[in-house]
Amino acid sequence: MNPDRRDRLRDAAVAVLAEEGGRGLTHRAVDRAAEVPDGTTKNYFPTRDAVLRAAAERCLEQYLALTAGLAAGPGPADREGLTALLRTLLENVAGPGRPRLLAYLELQAEAARRPWLSALLDPMASGDFAGFEAAQRSAGLPVTPQRAATVTLALHAAIPHLLGGGPGTLAAAGLDDLDRFVRGLLDAVYPTDATPA
Repeated sequence: MNPDRRDRLRDAAVAVLAEEGGRGLTHRAVDRAAEVPDGTTKNYFPTRDAVLRAAAERCLEQYLALTAGLAAGPGPADREGLTALLRTLLENVAGPGRPRLLAYLELQAEAARRPWLSALLDPMASGDFAGFEAAQRSAGLPVTPQRAATVTLALHAAIPHLLGGGPGTLAAAGLDDLDRFVRGLLDAVYPTDATPA
């Protein structure tokens, strides 16, 4: 099978999940999104589970490429650098990262009923915990596993609200000002007047 066409179909499956949700993920919808003849997706991915797997694998590849790029650079040198990094990542949620994250949330919902899919997605969530802990450590903060996990969980919790974009919710959560949100989060977890742990 043609690897370029396979990748085109996987990208189209991610796009369909982002635009139409899990219910809209059909072979025909992926064919249309990829602009290929009807039946092409079924030839490459015969079942809906195979299409879900293809989308999950593509999301994982994109996630690994993104995190490899971040890991290749120097980590944040201080609290200000960490604030800038986390703010930029959150800005990406409502910007260029939106389709991938919408697709990922749809895949997570499907994974609640499909253990094999949960296992495929697990490296993304678990990788975030390690990556964000390393960033906090690089910034010179008094990191503990609990503190690092609290920051990561707060960032994860922000994602659906940023994707939804409801102004009342964003204001209530403090997500209408991402710089203020990140500073507040770091101040809550790592008070500047606290003694290092």
